[in-house]
Amino acid sequence: MYVNITKSETGNNKGSSSQLVAYLEKENRLAEQLKQSYRPEYWFNPERDNIQAYEVRQGIDNNIAKLSRDEAKFFLVNISPSEKELLYLKSQLGEEGAKEQLKRYANEVMDAYAKNFKRNGIDGNQDLVYYGKLENHRYYTYKDLEVRKGQVKRGDRKPGEQMHIQIIVSRKDASNRVKLSPLNNSRGTNAVHSQQVGQFDRVAFKQATEKLFDSRFGYDREIKESFKYANTLKHGSYEQKQEVKEQQKQEQAVKIEKQQSHHQGKGLLATLLDGQSVYVAPAQDDDKKRKRKKKRGNNLDQSQGHSM
Repeated sequence: MYVNITKSETGNNKGSSSQLVAYLEKENRLAEQLKQSYRPEYWFNPERDNIQAYEVRQGIDNNIAKLSRDEAKFFLVNISPSEKELLYLKSQLGEEGAKEQLKRYANEVMDAYAKNFKRNGIDGNQDLVYYGKLENHRYYTYKDLEVRKGQVKRGDRKPGEQMHIQIIVSRKDASNRVKLSPLNNSRGTNAVHSQQVGQFDRVAFKQATEKLFDSRFGYDREIKESFKYANTLKHGSYEQKQEVKEQQKQEQAVKIEKQQSHHQGKGLLATLLDGQSVYVAPAQDDDKKRKRKKKRGNNLDQSQGHSM
């Protein structure tokens, strides 16, 4: 699970949200241009799931009271499950079910986002102004190595499972009075600044979103898939890195041991014949067996008579 917070996909969050909203409408726009049979993906939040693009622009751009020209007006939250997680969701819920449940999960993520500020009056996603958009695909950009090498064209679809959600969230809360910045990571080192914009622990937020996913969908996450594992390998001390690597090795050893005990429990013959059709000879009744023995005895007497 990859959850990230940035200024904007288009690089500018100090003016209108119109450019970003238009960018995130690209799948709907492309399907319309190609005249494909495609159900549009509307924007959503806790109240509605059929929000139009113009409503998103108005909602974000009108919620900027007392923000100066150079201040951020909104942020972008990217929720990107891994291919393994997406395949798991689709196997459990189907294609459409996975989409709907991923949207509900996104609303829970924004609930955790609000609570992570630890500010009075900011108790959940109902205290935020935000709009989410599910995207079914990802597309190559000029930043991708494959484009620079000429292997693919800019705008081509990336292969594999790419479903993800982008959320535009206002810098101001729903009352349009409180400033909230998820890029403030002071954790109390600057008390005055934290009081103004809220103290936001991004590490705790990412861990919370991962825990939400696992508990909501019953996902059995391996250590190497966890945010803690990746974050420790990137930022941890040598001892911390060795510790998580050892935990991952132990988990893998337990997994292999379980697989081996499973095969042993089935028995050797069952394991060897697993998935293969077995020929079973038809049973013979006792009368046929006796006749065959009697005939064999007569043949023996005749052969002995000839030899004499």
